[in-house]
Amino acid sequence: MSNAHRLLVVDDDPSLRDTLTEQLALSDAFEVVTAETARGAMDRVAAERVDLVVMDVGLPDLDGREAVRQMRQGGFRGPVIMLTGQVSDSDTVQGLDAGANDYVTKPFKFAVLLARIRAQLRQYEASEDAVFQIGPYTFRPGAKLLVGERGSKLKLTEKETAILRFLYRAGRQVVGRDTLLAEVWGYNAQVTTHTLETHIYRLRQKIEPNPATASILVTEGGGYKLLP
Repeated sequence: MSNAHRLLVVDDDPSLRDTLTEQLALSDAFEVVTAETARGAMDRVAAERVDLVVMDVGLPDLDGREAVRQMRQGGFRGPVIMLTGQVSDSDTVQGLDAGANDYVTKPFKFAVLLARIRAQLRQYEASEDAVFQIGPYTFRPGAKLLVGERGSKLKLTEKETAILRFLYRAGRQVVGRDTLLAEVWGYNAQVTTHTLETHIYRLRQKIEPNPATASILVTEGGGYKLLP
């Protein structure tokens, strides 16, 4: 499940929680973890990588909107979709003001929630707040930065950032050299595969434990891919 989006489902209804987990886990694009309480959700977000939160409003220990507010204050930047049985405008406004990105009203069709999740993840990945995990590094494309496990920081060029972003989105799929050139440089006749190979070489010098035997950014089948 390389590069799968890690979703946190927060609901005290075990039936709904299990159903959502089972349905979302059918897609290789998602890895699902759960919490039954607001405190459990805040603890998971603080301790683990979470890409998106599906948060019920009516939790037993704390209003879901207040939990979102505290998560935002704690630094969580990923999308949050609130689940609510209430349909009033004031309820929606309160949730959005607390830091939620979207609202889905119960009862809902799973396909609708799934579409909202995908839309929020697309928007997030294009934003300055996006954070991804690449090998031992936290990748912050908006800041053109890789942060190591011990807090070391590797500054990336614009092209290096674009290469990593595109390869990350491809998951375990091999991306051909011509495709990567077109995506990163555009269709510029003066740019050759040698230019790409030079950038790949420099990237490996930065990120690989042993650049001579790449284990993160590998060459395969006439192209490149990232390994987790």
